[in-house]
Amino acid sequence: MTYGDMLLRGRPSSDMPAQVADRVADRVGAGLGDGDAGEAREEAAGALLGYVTGLGVGAAYGLLRGSDGSFPAVAAGPLIGAAAMAGSDVPATALGVTDPTSWELTSWLSDIAPHLAYGLTTACVYQALP
Repeated sequence: MTYGDMLLRGRPSSDMPAQVADRVADRVGAGLGDGDAGEAREEAAGALLGYVTGLGVGAAYGLLRGSDGSFPAVAAGPLIGAAAMAGSDVPATALGVTDPTSWELTSWLSDIAPHLAYGLTTACVYQALP
C-alpha cells in the first residue's frame, strides 16, 4: 500500500524509519557510520525495525487470539493495524523524530492505510490457517 501511494501521488519514501534507527543506534552507542554507507545502514535498519514490528505484532496476535479463532478478521484487522501503527509511531514520537499532532490529513491517511491493510491481511491469514 505504501509503494502504491508513493506511485500514485509521486511522493518520496519516508525517512522517518531511518531517523528512528539512527537515534536508537546513537542511544545504545552503536553508530551506523558516516557518509553514504551510514545513510544506507540507517535506511536498512529502519526497514528492519518495521519488519520486526510487523512480525512482533503478528506473533502477539497469534498467541493472544486463542485456538478457536472466534474473533472475526473484520474486527481483529483494525486492532492489529492500530497496534502495528502504535509500534512504529510511538517510538518515533518518543525519540522526537515526528510529532503526530502536526500531521495533515494526508499524512494520517498515508500512515493508517498500510497499517490497516497489514492488520486485515494478518487477521485473514490467521483465520485461514487450520
